[in-house]
Amino acid sequence: MSGALDGVLVVDLTRALAGPHAGMMLGDLGARVIKVENPGSGDDSRGWGPPFVETAQGRESTYFFSANRNKESIALDLKDDADKAVLTELLRRADVLLENFRPGTLARLGFGTDVLAELNPRLVQLSISGFGHDGPEGQRAGYDQIAQGEAGLMSLTGAGPDDPQKVGVPIGDLLAGMYGAYGVLAALYERERTGRGQVVRTSLLASVVGVHAFQGTAHTVAGRVPRAQGNHHPSIAPYGLFRCAGGSVQLSCGSEGLWRRLCNEFGLDPAAPRMATNGERVEHRAQVIELLEGAFAEIPAPELLARLDAAGVPAGKVRTLDEVYAWDQVASQGLKVTVEHATAGELTLPGPPLRFFAPGPDGETETTRRDHAAPPVLGADGDAIRAELGLP
Repeated sequence: MSGALDGVLVVDLTRALAGPHAGMMLGDLGARVIKVENPGSGDDSRGWGPPFVETAQGRESTYFFSANRNKESIALDLKDDADKAVLTELLRRADVLLENFRPGTLARLGFGTDVLAELNPRLVQLSISGFGHDGPEGQRAGYDQIAQGEAGLMSLTGAGPDDPQKVGVPIGDLLAGMYGAYGVLAALYERERTGRGQVVRTSLLASVVGVHAFQGTAHTVAGRVPRAQGNHHPSIAPYGLFRCAGGSVQLSCGSEGLWRRLCNEFGLDPAAPRMATNGERVEHRAQVIELLEGAFAEIPAPELLARLDAAGVPAGKVRTLDEVYAWDQVASQGLKVTVEHATAGELTLPGPPLRFFAPGPDGETETTRRDHAAPPVLGADGDAIRAELGLP
């Protein structure tokens, strides 16, 4: 089961997280991804830690492991003529090029979009920047937390307006990689019609603005400036984290029917003053929270979750990562994979989030890629790739 992109060759010049995540997504789908790294040091994230895995050959970064499964590695100095010749040959054969240099850097190295289009007219190029490739601030360096702040996400995240918080993972980087992979797939599909590749561009800024969702339209349409308000939804109530005996639970009443079910289960009046409609409950959210937490005060979290489930009210607990990866539901969805690393041995990695099935007369057959490769040791595939290209 090699994946939907079997036969697609991706040359990955990216480092850190946004671009490598895009490359890993394409590799998860079956593409052959050749990661080009700096000799000696490799991808910046190889040095990011702790935590590291100590091996007889040195140490490996768990951060690097998170974004580089299903890739090969070759070390090339892009300022060296012989190594540039290797990259040139790779690009002649490639379907996709990924890069996240500052705008203009690749052109200065001799691989501008015009040069690449002449070298390989079918090449799809993905370019990820911090704030966009043009505009008054297009040359700014892009780092995730800076982008989360500049793109407004931190103003929406935290206990309240005076407590801006970043998301607990580099969400701007990850979204840029996801949008980038999505753009690459669209460009590959269009190439089937036109025979030509094109340049796909996105940025950390664009990726975060692209997921403002209802918070964005609250401003652009309604003229409001949304601000952080903790663990409760700004437009739906009750929807959030509620204290109970010895802990807390999360619940969501996204419809009036769910609100009535919740009230019926705990002996509350769904039509009480300032509670009868979602709009009223949003306007009086503090009163709703006080009411529910009063009803939950003597109920332990496991019992409360069981009652909410029996009543048909969506609910859940807040798991730590050890609990997540021990959860049988996570395992059932292929969200953990085991790979054999060249120096670190057997590793368990977070798995890809997509599954594929072929429908048939006797039911579905899963076609999801299962043969995942460990993140590569720096330069591990260099000799084989050079030999394949007919180069020394």
